[in-house]
Amino acid sequence: MASPDAVCFTFVADDTSEIPTTQELRNALQKGSDEVKIDTLRRIILATVNGNPQHAMLMPVIQYCMPSKSKTLKKLLHFYWEVCPKYDDNGKLKQEMILVVNAIRNDLQHPNEYIRGATLRALQKLKEAELLEPLIPTCRACLEHRHSYVRKNAVFAIYSIYKDFENLIPDAPELIHTFLAAESDMTCKRNAFVFLVNCAMPKAVEYLLSVYDQISSFDELMQMTIIELIRKDCKNDSPHRPKYVRCIFELLNSSSHSVKYEAATTLTALTSNPAAVKSAASSFIELVVKESDNNVKLIVLDRLETLRSKHEHVLDPLVMDLLRVLAAPDMEVRRKCLNIALQLVTSRNVEEVVGTLKKQLQKTLEADFEKNPEYRQLLIQSIHICAIKFSEVAANVVHALMEFLGDSNNPSAVDVIAFVREVVEKFPNLRQSITAKLMQTLGDIKSGKVFRGALWIIGEYCSEPQDINEAVQAVRKVLGEIPILASEQRLLDAAGGDEEKDKELAAAGSSGAPRVLPDGTYATESAFTGAAAAAARLEAVKAASKPPLRALILGGDFYTGAVLGSTLTKLVLRYSQLSKDAKKVNSLRAEAMLIMTSIVRVGQSKFAAVPIDEDSQERIMNCVRTLAELQTEPIVNDIFLKDTKAAYTKMVATEEKKAAEKKEKETKAVAIQVDDLLTFRQFSKRAATDGIEDYELDVTKATGAGEVTESIISDLSRVVQLTGFSDPVYAEALVKLHGFDILLDVLIVNQTADTLQNLCIEFATLGDLKLVERPSTHTLGPHAFHSIKATIKVSSTETGVIFGNIIWEKGTSEICVVLSDIHIDIMDYIKPAHCNEAQFRSMWTEFEWENRVNVNTTITDLRIYLAHIMKSTNMACLTPEAALSGDCDFLSANMYARSLFGEDALANLSIEKMEDTGTIQGHVRIRSKTQGIALSLGDKITLAQKEVAAAA
Repeated sequence: MASPDAVCFTFVADDTSEIPTTQELRNALQKGSDEVKIDTLRRIILATVNGNPQHAMLMPVIQYCMPSKSKTLKKLLHFYWEVCPKYDDNGKLKQEMILVVNAIRNDLQHPNEYIRGATLRALQKLKEAELLEPLIPTCRACLEHRHSYVRKNAVFAIYSIYKDFENLIPDAPELIHTFLAAESDMTCKRNAFVFLVNCAMPKAVEYLLSVYDQISSFDELMQMTIIELIRKDCKNDSPHRPKYVRCIFELLNSSSHSVKYEAATTLTALTSNPAAVKSAASSFIELVVKESDNNVKLIVLDRLETLRSKHEHVLDPLVMDLLRVLAAPDMEVRRKCLNIALQLVTSRNVEEVVGTLKKQLQKTLEADFEKNPEYRQLLIQSIHICAIKFSEVAANVVHALMEFLGDSNNPSAVDVIAFVREVVEKFPNLRQSITAKLMQTLGDIKSGKVFRGALWIIGEYCSEPQDINEAVQAVRKVLGEIPILASEQRLLDAAGGDEEKDKELAAAGSSGAPRVLPDGTYATESAFTGAAAAAARLEAVKAASKPPLRALILGGDFYTGAVLGSTLTKLVLRYSQLSKDAKKVNSLRAEAMLIMTSIVRVGQSKFAAVPIDEDSQERIMNCVRTLAELQTEPIVNDIFLKDTKAAYTKMVATEEKKAAEKKEKETKAVAIQVDDLLTFRQFSKRAATDGIEDYELDVTKATGAGEVTESIISDLSRVVQLTGFSDPVYAEALVKLHGFDILLDVLIVNQTADTLQNLCIEFATLGDLKLVERPSTHTLGPHAFHSIKATIKVSSTETGVIFGNIIWEKGTSEICVVLSDIHIDIMDYIKPAHCNEAQFRSMWTEFEWENRVNVNTTITDLRIYLAHIMKSTNMACLTPEAALSGDCDFLSANMYARSLFGEDALANLSIEKMEDTGTIQGHVRIRSKTQGIALSLGDKITLAQKEVAAAA
């Protein structure tokens, strides 16, 4: 990675048209107008930047462009002085540069302040001491110019000269300190202060202490520089730390959001005092509330989360202030805000937090905006977490949330029923009131999944005879009249009249005898008309308004019907144990059996949207059989009444254990070994600068200056041979991935005894790859070698191919050598990722591109094959370890990965081990939003299978 102090050149878009000859450029500069000269100079700068310096054009540019008064041309000249070749072949400064220095000096003394200021800015990019030395007196004189634009650029010009060549202007710190004391313009002051902060820290501290009382009145840029000085000075254990802390406290009240953010960040680095941490957190929260940019909100919330993790429970009193952020419309901001808020909830503030969340939940019913259902679901999940963690609020919120069971947004209602189920299990004292409320809300439920959850709760937790009777009545109410088939047939008969008469009329019509209507005319009727009328009557009966549970069953949701059968079986079995009245038990048993047989019969009739599936029918009939043999199968009774509830209890306990282990892992202190060195805080110079060093680390990461370079072994593994050893020109490329770019470092070796003129490499790409710049032409001496660099931009995760050739001139003809193809591996852009089951299912349904790869491998262990696929595709397994454990001959697992471009890749592995041969059979299904990633991953799996087969 380049040094941060390296010169940053201006990139100019490449012009694909032919480059004019030197004579054409000279004529254009000599005879053209200012507009022509501007265009020509642009072409010269472009060619120079792209590696083709125009050595012969320096004098014509000096001769014909410098005398012009055009400001645009002068600006382009500044660019040209920056990039033009200034030294001859012997490494000495060209004689022509004397004229350039003289022209720059004249511009620095120009009466127009814009030309002076622009020249001073250009001076900052010149890094040649011989050019700068004659200009020092003129730069010093510009510090006293009447216009602030000239003075502020003069300060930075002196700063850049002093930083690179301190000997040219050794008294610069005293000069700038004197200038700063006398200056009145705030921008000039800020530039001078930046100089002192970076080059003369004691003088900067001295000035800061002299204006300590005026800091709050300075402008934003000056305040930001003061914060930077405080941060740097405190790294050296400054004696002024208490004053700095008070100064930062004042800057927290600044009207500028940038100053407030930097001040809060610096304050937490200077001190760990709880009052200071709370003040910084309050400033962060205020920033999030007032700032309009969502990206800024997310960054500040990340900083707040880091602060919370370092200072446990210090920020707890600020949770209500944080919840003001929920007024933001962006869902990502709300989600991050609630994640932090839930970590700050304690027994002291949980009532207020839940109250605020309930108000927000109520607002989602009143207001209507795009992400309303998603926000409602998020609020329900947050209330769920609070209620489970703090039992004192569970009773207050559970009844309020049960109002949302009838929500048309299915995920919200599913979250509510999951919450109710967990509360009922964990808090036995709430069971009776919750089941009673649940029975009242059954009529409002619209979703089959919610119905199944509600029926399971009623079947498990209704434990009193009266509650069981009420539960059966509630079920009857949402199911409607039974038997279902008979009542539906009655409705059809009522809609279509007397069916027997219809049959007689149909028989009469089929006999061929004409029918005479009452008015004496003949009636005509076809079989098609009668069938259509019957079908229309049937559809009308189906479309008629029905109770919710009945509508679901007739709509084909027989899984819910099977759950209803299981619930009724549990209720009857429990009632038979609690009640001694055999007559009531038999009555309840008969009613339950009637409901279940009614579901099976209507599932086999024309009234159901789809016929009942075999599994649901078998499960319902097992329930009927259990009730028919009520007293003869005690083992079955235990399965219904004890085992299902025990399974859920075990599941809840396992989830709690996982959460506790995760929390313990996150908060676990690092163990100290017995032979570790003892650290005395009093003897450590930088004990209090951890936060400041964290800031420097953040800057290093952002600029990429701290990136670890790869080892030589890693580099060698990425070398691709492009030509053969017997070709006149040997070429090989080192392929490096850098973010979204591919960097090609091509080594070219001339293996002949001839000089190769105008040698050029031409690259072309296949796929979502784009060549950023065309490599320039070179002349290669006998047996010489040269390195050429090219950059390829990658825009998506798709297997790409780079191909091309090398061309050079020999006499009057061109010779071409075709290069081998470079295949780009998409695995470098795919990283393992994780998502929950609901997100995986949603994406699986949404993504339209699927690639199915059949398993063909010599591996005989299912788990080893799964690990092999995960390693070769960089995908993470989402299926829990508990589901994969055990000895079994089949395996199914979901895998997930995400590319650097934000593309999602899903995979499902379904394999089984054949008993007779011991081989593995099955397939891998890959789904993605784009075709490229699905095909590329499929090819990768196929290749990985072949490699294993070849190794075997």
